[in-house]
Amino acid sequence: MKNVVQFSIKRLSYKLQIGKKAMRFLIVDDEANNRILLERILSPYSECDMAVNGVEAMEAYFLAFDEGKPYDLICLDIMMPEMDGLEVLKTIRKKEKEMGFSSLEEVKIIMITGLDTPKDVLDAYFRGGCTDYLVKPLDSNKLLDLIRDYGLI
Repeated sequence: MKNVVQFSIKRLSYKLQIGKKAMRFLIVDDEANNRILLERILSPYSECDMAVNGVEAMEAYFLAFDEGKPYDLICLDIMMPEMDGLEVLKTIRKKEKEMGFSSLEEVKIIMITGLDTPKDVLDAYFRGGCTDYLVKPLDSNKLLDLIRDYGLI
């Protein structure tokens, strides 16, 4: 048992030495079941915060940014009360542009929604600047494949 503990400590020490930063994901959906599902899928890979509407999402985004621990990924529903996901998306992209971020430095934002009309996709991709767009019901393998493609896991 002693060897196992020492190995674990050395492994943890090695991880700290190479300076790999911990990932942070934000899950934004007004439906509790969707938030729980996304957390179950994503929590093995990252710390996950949750917001139930666009206003909370903006508060979480700016707080994380101010603390110097910005999110690496935001999973964002479109239809929500108080502030919808497209407005959140546009606000975040506007802030990043003001800060001089390149497209490589922007937070990855996946719109996860039940809306699948050409107008919704057009608004999210071209007018909003989302990274990707997934339609509910959510396919966890597709989501994880996208996150792997971004190099986040």
